[in-house]
Amino acid sequence: MNRRSFLTKTVAAAVSLPAAPYLRAQGANDAIRLAIVGMGSRVKIGGMGRNDMKGCRDVPGVRIAALCDVDSANLGYALEECAKHNEKPETFTDYRKLLERKDIDAIWVTTPNHWHALVCIHAAQAGKHVFVQKPVCHNLFEGRKMVEAARAHNRVVYSSTLTRSMAGFREAARFAVDGNLGKPLYIHAVRYGARTSIGKVSAATPIPPTLDYNLWCGPAPMKPLMRQNLHYDWHWDWDTGNGELGNWGIHLLDGAREVAGQGMPKSVLSVGGRFGYDDDGQTPNTQITFFDYEPLPIIYEMRALPRARSSWKNSAWGQQDMDALHGQSYTTSVQCEDGYTVGNKAYDKAGKLVKEFKPVLRSVRSAFFDAVRGGPGMPYYDIAEAHVSTSLVHLGNIAHRLGRQAAPEQIRERLAFNADFLKTWERMSAHLDANGIDLSKTPPTLGPFLRFDPAAERFTGDFADEANRHLGREYRKGFEVPDKV
Repeated sequence: MNRRSFLTKTVAAAVSLPAAPYLRAQGANDAIRLAIVGMGSRVKIGGMGRNDMKGCRDVPGVRIAALCDVDSANLGYALEECAKHNEKPETFTDYRKLLERKDIDAIWVTTPNHWHALVCIHAAQAGKHVFVQKPVCHNLFEGRKMVEAARAHNRVVYSSTLTRSMAGFREAARFAVDGNLGKPLYIHAVRYGARTSIGKVSAATPIPPTLDYNLWCGPAPMKPLMRQNLHYDWHWDWDTGNGELGNWGIHLLDGAREVAGQGMPKSVLSVGGRFGYDDDGQTPNTQITFFDYEPLPIIYEMRALPRARSSWKNSAWGQQDMDALHGQSYTTSVQCEDGYTVGNKAYDKAGKLVKEFKPVLRSVRSAFFDAVRGGPGMPYYDIAEAHVSTSLVHLGNIAHRLGRQAAPEQIRERLAFNADFLKTWERMSAHLDANGIDLSKTPPTLGPFLRFDPAAERFTGDFADEANRHLGREYRKGFEVPDKV
């Protein structure tokens, strides 16, 4: 696959954008009035909304005009920060009230995953431009509806990930794909990062008095809170999150798919499980996934247990693994016969630097706000691209959820179709063994090899009926994602 065919396939994978520029009612010199939906808490890491508020504030010509969160405590934290900048944004608990404001130009969505699609679609219908955090949707049906809403209402709807926003990543990957490091073999998306247990409760956790729990649940089932922390740990509940694939995996899979230069994969296979902890988390903390692309498959590898409970930075996976990542805990690389890439650098087989790429990359914030002003659109950050990449998250999770526990010998036999994926399984087994996991007593979950039709965005063949049921969800009354947007 040469450079020309790579670019051709990449362009073909994207959904065409409208020819006309995006327009806003105000003049190009007016400040963009931005509302942020989902401020985040002070529990664990959950302050993404406030982080994004800071980043947007630093863009010239952008004004923080409104904030929205279903938890008044989160709004309080955000208002404290706004006061330091002499900002007095209006606050809302219900984003639907916010969308009634005619003077809001753009919405920045940092809610939990299960709310992304509905806020985005309603905002586009209300004439607002939207930036939505990763993963853009909770299921594949929602992603398609978000693309349709952006097109139907001619709105800017953008998203991005770490690899998509990394200057030099694309150039390094293309250098490898073009054969400069020998024959390309596969694309490797890796995340090594320890996660501690989220704990286990024996009775429902009280809902904070500052929270509108009905609005927090929204499209998801409204049920007793069966985990210690409401905020952030929703990632590990299938009703509201997408597990580590949706949390970290999307950052790496987005770049991997771009390197593959194609749309959705034609099949997927997963091996994984939740090991080491008896807690309330539902999603895997260790997983390997094979995405069938030609000529280069994508292999995703995620490990989240610290060896012998020690610091993952020092001894989580072995020196050889960490040397191959050049000190990084995550990367998307192109593995070739005579070398490989890590981030914006290309290395030979011995780990010696071959070339470093340092081009200037237009930031997603600048691209988004320029497009909102009526400037040229940038398909690289468009919702259509994000939807296709996020499909890998959904397909990988579905492959896991349809799986059954299997003995290591059975897994090894099943993965023999691809030598590189089999090696990934051996690394996963060694990681679990180092953490005291006996796979004969705690077998991993081996998913079926699911076939997928990218054009129809549906599974086909064996297990298709069951798999297709996971492409959407049952919505609570009053919080349905509409079929017609």
